[in-house]
Amino acid sequence: MDRRKFLAGTAGLTAGLTATTMMPRLSLAADTTALTAQFGWIANVEYGDHFIALENGFFAEDDLEVEISAGGPNAPNPLTMVSAGTAQIGYASWLPFLDAVSQGNDFVLIAARFQQSPLGIISMAKKPILTAEDIVGSRILLQGASEETAIQATLGLNGISGEFTAVPAGFSPEPLLAGDGDGYTAFATNQVITMETMGLERDKDFFFKTFDELGFPGYAGIAFVERKFLEANRDALVAYTAGLMKAWKVSYDDPAYAARLAVETYGRDYGLDLDQQTRQNTAQIDFVFPGMDADYPLFTLDKAKMSGIMYDAARATGRTDLPDIDSIVDTSIVEDARKML
Repeated sequence: MDRRKFLAGTAGLTAGLTATTMMPRLSLAADTTALTAQFGWIANVEYGDHFIALENGFFAEDDLEVEISAGGPNAPNPLTMVSAGTAQIGYASWLPFLDAVSQGNDFVLIAARFQQSPLGIISMAKKPILTAEDIVGSRILLQGASEETAIQATLGLNGISGEFTAVPAGFSPEPLLAGDGDGYTAFATNQVITMETMGLERDKDFFFKTFDELGFPGYAGIAFVERKFLEANRDALVAYTAGLMKAWKVSYDDPAYAARLAVETYGRDYGLDLDQQTRQNTAQIDFVFPGMDADYPLFTLDKAKMSGIMYDAARATGRTDLPDIDSIVDTSIVEDARKML
């Protein structure tokens, strides 16, 4: 068996994809640590850092045997998978993570891959949504509860009490183009590219504002683990994080590399398009390296930001029993990982 430990993609955007299936483990050396990382979405270029780290031996050189498990719209939630012990590392969003902690899960955040969330709202030129105030009275096409909560948090942080109409939608912007809504929750790294591929010009034919720009700053792709796993495997988590950092630096220099790995190997069952995946990776690099600063301290977790405006966002959505930030965030994993670069 190939030493690249890859779990087959779970149900995704194309027909015929099935639930995640485990590949048999290799026999591990006594000093090798095995761990599984559960993605929050399908195995596309969003997780290209993992693909690069596997291909280039960044994990193996530190005695890690890393398996990756793809997510998707019909796949188990990473919070559930880590809680069940099926995965040791999961990737989640801020508010669902807080909900899981409030339900008794002893989770700890160890890194934030995206320093700003690429999630936001697309709108058309005939009724642009450029500020939080513009959301009021609008019909917003959204994919689920997390997106609706993000809108509620945005309104709350801006002190706006007006209403909007939530309209269920899928992962394609066609309903917006058909006039089924005034806005559509989308990602700068996904549906915005789709709109441009259709020949539409941003800031002319359509507009896109991230929730960060609308007044709800936060992280995306936050990595979490169970506290007991962290305590027993701290060095392995530092090495894993360092491997991802090395991979992002490779991706910064060559965005097409991770795209090729996604299309040809790790996400081959999804029928991914190489040009789209390359554009997606190019777009997301700016969220990992803000301002395209190659020396930006990767995966930063700012406790002041989290206990400040990010907790304010949680309170704006009715979440009041919030833990002390020091009990759910460990910044030392990222700090020590940087020392390995």
